[in-house]
Amino acid sequence: MFARWLRENKIAAGILTVLRLYLGYSWFTAGFHKLTGGFDAAGFLKGVTANPVKGPDGAVVYGWYVEFLKGFALPNVDIFNFIVPWGEVLVGLGLMLGCLTTAAAFFALVMNFAFFLAGTVSHIPTDIFLGVIILAAGYNAGHFGLDRLVVPFFRKAVIKGKEPIKQTA
Repeated sequence: MFARWLRENKIAAGILTVLRLYLGYSWFTAGFHKLTGGFDAAGFLKGVTANPVKGPDGAVVYGWYVEFLKGFALPNVDIFNFIVPWGEVLVGLGLMLGCLTTAAAFFALVMNFAFFLAGTVSHIPTDIFLGVIILAAGYNAGHFGLDRLVVPFFRKAVIKGKEPIKQTA
């Protein structure tokens, strides 16, 4: 019942717009500050790998993630120096403008979980909660945004020329 209301109701679309704007502004400003402030992920990655998340018994909780950071992220830090700030800016713009909202919410969640697995907490649980709501709302989350124009265009462009799938009885 709640999922249907979230996905179809115009009042829900209005509430989702407020959530999108809040979350989008947060992502956009974080990315913008990284772009204009000389962001370098190397220090963060070195800190995370030197002091990974540990459980109550002192054992590393996300050893596989630490190995990913050591084996892939640190050697390719220049790639991360590019994709992190630009990813944050683009996710922020997508959410604020309501353009490809579900994709923006999905990638926001991916980045939030990446930071969360690294041991950063701050406002991430709240961002994950809001991101899941926006993602669950689907198209309705961008109802008061550019999705009203962009999504039908993409649907028509992708579906154009394809025959509908015929069901057999």
